[in-house]
Amino acid sequence: MDSQPTPTTSPFVRSLLAGGLAGTAVDLSLFPLDTLKTRLQSAGGFFANGGWHGVYKGVGSVIAGSAPGAALFFVTYEGVKAHLSPDGKPGTSTHHMIAASLGEVAACSVRVPTEVVKQRTQASQFPSSWAALKHTFTANKSPVRIWAELYRGWGVTVMREIPFTVIQFPLWEAMKEWRGRQKGRRCNPGESAVFGSASGAVAAALTTPLDVLKTRLMLAKEKQSAVSTFKGIVREEGVSALFKGIGPRVLWISIGGAIFLGAFDSAKAALERF
Repeated sequence: MDSQPTPTTSPFVRSLLAGGLAGTAVDLSLFPLDTLKTRLQSAGGFFANGGWHGVYKGVGSVIAGSAPGAALFFVTYEGVKAHLSPDGKPGTSTHHMIAASLGEVAACSVRVPTEVVKQRTQASQFPSSWAALKHTFTANKSPVRIWAELYRGWGVTVMREIPFTVIQFPLWEAMKEWRGRQKGRRCNPGESAVFGSASGAVAAALTTPLDVLKTRLMLAKEKQSAVSTFKGIVREEGVSALFKGIGPRVLWISIGGAIFLGAFDSAKAALERF
C-alpha cells in the first residue's frame, strides 16, 4: 500500500511554512535598521522622528504581519513558477519576473496595513502599534475610510515592490543556476544566502526613491497623491532627498536578503526531507 503523503510533502505547504519562517526571521532580526531608515526618510528629519531612541517601536505589527505576508509571497511565487514551468525545469528570467511580481501583489495585501501601522509608530507618531491601529479605527468612522487609511500607499508600495523583486529574484535565481552548473550540484542554502544578499543590495539601491515616496505617503497627516508628494520632495528638498536612508536600506536588505532567502531555502530543504 502506498504511504499517505504528509503535509510537508506538499510544495504548497512547504512554501507556506518556509516563507513564514523566513519572513519572521528577517523582519525581527533587522527591525532596528528598518526603524532608522524610516526616520531618515521622514519629513522633519531623523531626530524629529525619534532619532536613536526606541528602535523597536512598531515591532508588534511586524510580529502580526510578517509571517503571513512572506508566506503569501512564496506560495504565489513557487506556484506561478511551477505553472509556467510544468516540466520541473528552472524556468526563464521572464518566468521568475512574472512569478515574483504576482507574489509581491499577493503579499502587499498583508504588508501594506502592517507597514502603515509600523511606520507611524517608528516615526513616533504613536507610542505603540496598538495605539496606531486603534487611532485608525477611531478617527475614521466609516468602513470605507478605515479601509482606505489602512491601505494608504498601496499603489506606490506595489510600484516599489515589483521593480525591486523583478531585479532581485531573477538575479538570485540566475546566480543559483550558475553556481549549480559550476559545481554540478544544487546550490546549498549558504550559497543561496550570499546570492540573496548581493541581489537584494542591488535592488535596494535602485529602488530607494520609490521607498522614500512610499514612506512620505504613509506618514502624511492627510492622504496625498504620489505625483504631488514626489514633486514636493524634489522642489523643497532636492533630488538627493529621494535617496535618504539609502545606507540603512541597502545594509538592511543586503543582510535581510541573506537571512530571508537563505532561511527559505534551508527551511524548504529541511521540510523536503520529512
